[in-house]
Amino acid sequence: MSLEDLGPHLGDADALARRLARALLGGRWQPGDAFPKELDIAAHCAVSRNLVRNALASLTAAGLLERTAGRGTRVREVGDWHLLDPQMSDWLVGLTHPQPQLVRELLAFRYSAEPVVAELAARAAGPDDLARLEAAFRGMEDTADASALAGRHVEYDVAFHEAIYEASHNLIWRQMGHLLRPSILALVQHSQRPARGDDGLGDSLARHGAVLEAIKDGDGPRAARAAREVLGRTARDLGVDTETGARAD
Repeated sequence: MSLEDLGPHLGDADALARRLARALLGGRWQPGDAFPKELDIAAHCAVSRNLVRNALASLTAAGLLERTAGRGTRVREVGDWHLLDPQMSDWLVGLTHPQPQLVRELLAFRYSAEPVVAELAARAAGPDDLARLEAAFRGMEDTADASALAGRHVEYDVAFHEAIYEASHNLIWRQMGHLLRPSILALVQHSQRPARGDDGLGDSLARHGAVLEAIKDGDGPRAARAAREVLGRTARDLGVDTETGARAD
């Protein structure tokens, strides 16, 4: 894949690393592909080779690239990407078209993890947790029917899921919720386009509402089932098999 669509670069090595990483995370280069050479990137972006080298070092440290003397640079398999690296979280923010395998892996993880977190939340949520959940859900309701408010709706949706992690009152899960936020944001953005064009967001709202009610009632097993239903709808919108993480053709 060429560099042509990237255009000229303005900024430091961190900015270039973010730009190249987002292109990788968006599928511009696929696992196993040869990555452009330092000299080619430097010439195309009108920056020094040293700046490019520093940017590529960040991508290599995050598991996106493999650099071998005499063999050049190649894109690593998605399974080698360090998805919980803080740099990766920054690069994922606002990414509307993530690489398809990345989408499947993230959704498969959430499908296995979030029902557990929802069940914990149903058992541990206090008044402040419930208030956060209800506020996020009301925001989702208020923005569901206006395409001009799609961005706000996404933010409320992500806030809803974040609130579930917070309500678990488990230190590790709460921190995982923060780390996963960019990934959840990318999935929500990606899944809501087909949802809006299908039967609207009414079904999605009903499923989220079922999670909210189960947590308010302190019913852990029902909260887990409801969370699984939410992610099952997301999988349907994205055409993903939640059991295997494979494309459901």
